[in-house]
Amino acid sequence: MNTIAENIADFLKEYPPFDNLTFQELSAIATSIRVLNLEKNETLFQINDKLHDCFYVVASGVIHLSVIADAEETLLNKCHAGDILGLRPFFAKNNYMMTAKAREESIIYAIPIVTFRPFVANNPDVLNFLLESFATNTWNPKEKENLRGKLANDNVFYIDQKSEMQYFQSLTYNRLPLTATINDIAKDVALRMTENSSTSVVICDNQLPIGIVTHTDMCSKIATGQFPLTVTMKAIMSAPVVTVVENVSLAEAQLLMLKNNVTHLCVTSDGTDKSTVKGVISEHDLIIAQANNPGVLIKEIKRSSNAKDLKHLRERLTELIQNSIHKNIPLSNINNIASEINSAILKRAVELSILDLGSPPARFAWLSIGSQGRKEQLLLTDQDSLLIFEDVMPDKYRDVRDYFLKLGKKATAILEKVGYELCPNGHMASNMLWCKSLTDWTKQYDSWMNTPGENSNDLSSIFFDLELVFGEKKIFEAIENVILKDLDHNTLFFDFLGNDALRKNSPLTFFKKFVLEEDEPNKDKFDIKTRALMPLIDGARLFALHFNIKGLNNTYQRFKQLAIIDAKNSDIYLNCAEAFLTLSKFRVSEGLKNENSGQYINLSELTKLDKEKLKNALAPMKELEELIKSNFKLTQFS
Repeated sequence: MNTIAENIADFLKEYPPFDNLTFQELSAIATSIRVLNLEKNETLFQINDKLHDCFYVVASGVIHLSVIADAEETLLNKCHAGDILGLRPFFAKNNYMMTAKAREESIIYAIPIVTFRPFVANNPDVLNFLLESFATNTWNPKEKENLRGKLANDNVFYIDQKSEMQYFQSLTYNRLPLTATINDIAKDVALRMTENSSTSVVICDNQLPIGIVTHTDMCSKIATGQFPLTVTMKAIMSAPVVTVVENVSLAEAQLLMLKNNVTHLCVTSDGTDKSTVKGVISEHDLIIAQANNPGVLIKEIKRSSNAKDLKHLRERLTELIQNSIHKNIPLSNINNIASEINSAILKRAVELSILDLGSPPARFAWLSIGSQGRKEQLLLTDQDSLLIFEDVMPDKYRDVRDYFLKLGKKATAILEKVGYELCPNGHMASNMLWCKSLTDWTKQYDSWMNTPGENSNDLSSIFFDLELVFGEKKIFEAIENVILKDLDHNTLFFDFLGNDALRKNSPLTFFKKFVLEEDEPNKDKFDIKTRALMPLIDGARLFALHFNIKGLNNTYQRFKQLAIIDAKNSDIYLNCAEAFLTLSKFRVSEGLKNENSGQYINLSELTKLDKEKLKNALAPMKELEELIKSNFKLTQFS
């Protein structure tokens, strides 16, 4: 092997994903690598250029990656030695979506895809490294610190996120695919493809898929004159066809296309070629799915400039939730992602308000309380928030508070336009009661927790489900510490909270019938929020505070953690956790169907099986109630 190739192999083995390959493999790759010398400001590729037949590694120098957005160039990333860029030709067929330009004199290694592809297909670690980057739009998935060897993929969007997102990224594809037999004539099939705007036709024998003919096949084999128009499908089809199950994820589909070097996958009943055809997934479908990736949504939220943009993005979140539920993704996973996207929307509303008002006169923290504070806001329910600003000199207090009240009003107005209704109880940062200094909030929590009976009118237990949306973490932690201090040996507070948790009306009558609403507009409907979900939410919070569980607000996760901490009652907690997910799913399905908060369920629309499921999910509440009664002295507020 020549010395140049040896030097290249030596260099590459220091960086991922090449460090997963043997030196022999690297040497084989190195002999086909082209070395490019770029002058300062020379372009490697730019937006809308046709894709190259290679991807690139920076050997020395610095390459800037940028996009044009709103008529101005935005720098997305700087690539240094060992960084990979230009991965788009691996995973997509559309043109480059960004520009790569040398910031200084640079040496670049151009690695032909044709040479590298076999090493990718045979090495899961290398494949996963490249695929995770493309499918989740992350930096180097192995190195969250972005130290060295980071990936700069050619999607315009970047976001630190869980790579699991791609595994339940929903995929929309053609569920009415064209089919033909091996004896059908190319001319007839081409006409049918044109009439149906289809890029492929599945070739079947006895309704089972045996091959596929794509638009590319037609162009390369018929249009070039290699075969006549009268040729049968048997001569030009690709066989066997790569088959997948119906609920395949975006990541799995990309993986299969890459491994098999194909542009279409055939969806069948059981995922094999021994069952009937249900659809076809094309490369184009994967590119469309990329645009609905949660990471992409968050990136777009960060760039949005008004409430209208945010409203549109919130609607896309609803679609994502709907698709995920349709695919039976666990609700706890859907909650994680929805809460990240909701948080990004809330944060952007605060940012846009600051851009409008000018810089804040003091440091502050904007907190979500209630369902978003618990990471449980899958539907467009009302907004609950509070604002804490740092202590300032007495002569500045009024001006500072006025600024933050204005900020609260602007941000809540934006969120109302997005679709989050104003809280009917006024629990919002725009309300003078819930927008005050750290000292005032400390007094408020001290008062609530040490003398709960005297202040019970404005004490809502949702004030103990807090999530920092924007601002200073230290201010947020200061309030957490106040709560922690006031919990210590505070039997009176637990007496109050315990009674509050038990105050919700029972969901079933003595004869095990659902208790329905008696008044309009929800007459004869079941209030799943108040009668079923709230007792579980309140119970989980009560025990989480009692056992001093920090940093976990989500009801499902609280119950799971309680099962570990209080092992003798673990069965009760685990039953409650499952019940909470089942009930939440009922509520979300109802809300999505009727485009409302899903609070009231029309039982007459449920199947007998669903009614039974709903009733069974209410059973653990009785056990939880008994556990509360036996654990806390519920005397003063009973």
